[in-house]
Amino acid sequence: MMVLQELQRDPASREAAGEALALMASMYPICRSITGDGVRRTLDLVEQVVPLERTEVPTGTPAFDWEIPPEWNVRDAYIADASGRRVVDFRAHNLHLVSYSAPVDRIVSLDELQPHLHSLPDRPDWIPYRTSYYRENWGFCLRHTDREALGPGPYRVVVDSTLAPGHLTLAEIVVRGSTDGEALVYTHDCHPSLANDNLTGIAVAAALARALRQEQPRLTWRFVFGPGTIGSLAWLSRNEHRLPRLRAGLTIGLLGDAGPLRYKCSRRGDTVTDRIAAHVIGGEPFSGMLTPFEPYGYDERQFCSPGFDLPVGRITRSPNGTYPEYHTSADDLALIRPEKLAESIRAVARTISLLDANRRVLNLSGKGEPRLGKRGLYGSVGGAGPGEFEHALLWVLSLADGGHDLLAMSQRSGMSFELLDRAATALEEAKLVRTLDEPSRGTDAVSRA
Repeated sequence: MMVLQELQRDPASREAAGEALALMASMYPICRSITGDGVRRTLDLVEQVVPLERTEVPTGTPAFDWEIPPEWNVRDAYIADASGRRVVDFRAHNLHLVSYSAPVDRIVSLDELQPHLHSLPDRPDWIPYRTSYYRENWGFCLRHTDREALGPGPYRVVVDSTLAPGHLTLAEIVVRGSTDGEALVYTHDCHPSLANDNLTGIAVAAALARALRQEQPRLTWRFVFGPGTIGSLAWLSRNEHRLPRLRAGLTIGLLGDAGPLRYKCSRRGDTVTDRIAAHVIGGEPFSGMLTPFEPYGYDERQFCSPGFDLPVGRITRSPNGTYPEYHTSADDLALIRPEKLAESIRAVARTISLLDANRRVLNLSGKGEPRLGKRGLYGSVGGAGPGEFEHALLWVLSLADGGHDLLAMSQRSGMSFELLDRAATALEEAKLVRTLDEPSRGTDAVSRA
């Protein structure tokens, strides 16, 4: 299996992108929503890549100002003309049905039907995606060309669905770290046949979690798969005790279109997640875009709400609502650019790696420069000046005052983060510096987590 470091290189990321696309193809036909068997079937497929711990949250459970809605499942839905021909058919494309449509079986005229129809006059050959989660209703989405061809009726409208007490499903994979600090990756899994939004997020999260499981991270990483908004609220309401340990976090999605990489800052704008992501996404080789926080978007807005104010930002390519195919049937597998998906995997893998490695260290021999040679850290022949690694050792010792983390050292010195990480590790092993961020995880901490 590929480890996280390998995924930051081109050949491995392209292979991972191919595997992600295969997973996406298997998930694409499934009708998903914020609850229901479609979500569970999707998670069954993810579980072929990584093991998942699932939590079923019952209908009616409070989640701050919200509560878990009834579970929605659908067997069939259609609009048929007088001859019985299905002019709109959920079985042909699951976007034809407004998500969370209540059950109905009635005969209507076209005039009665029109308020329940949704189409895109400016994109007449695309089917829109629409929802009605928290207000009981029913509706159908169709190509505008097909809508204009409808006669006066009558039409039989059937939605064979159930809205009943059930559960909302959350799933996560936890990769244990060596310290008490934690980090979060959240991706939403509530959209039906939409590839970029958000099968890419699900598939990339699964690939990264699988890779990270082959390493020994410093932080404990939680990859959470849940529906948008209500899922993150449900997770937060059940995990408030963990939040003081949360050092960094990302929401990810929309990772396969042709747009540039983008990082959206947390509400605070200056957290370690923001600094690392800006360094990675905004730097070479990605040269992506950085955008400030705004209280609209995906689940980062829940994690960054003022009562939590967590260090969680968002990585996407084209953000929600900014590409023509968004929330339409044109957001299909053909929209996904394999090379862009591979680049997204490299960028998120590097962001996770640096977030995990970044730390503050304190010089334990700060009065003068310690003798590195007697510890095997400096060349035995003088006069030529320090080599690159020896120079990195000196920078770490100089800036290891407890106020600089490795990213700050990299930016101050102009040396690569990875080189300074190696230097700091060597100095820690020589007991010349120590990490300040978190104590080592003990047995009790593991059992409490």
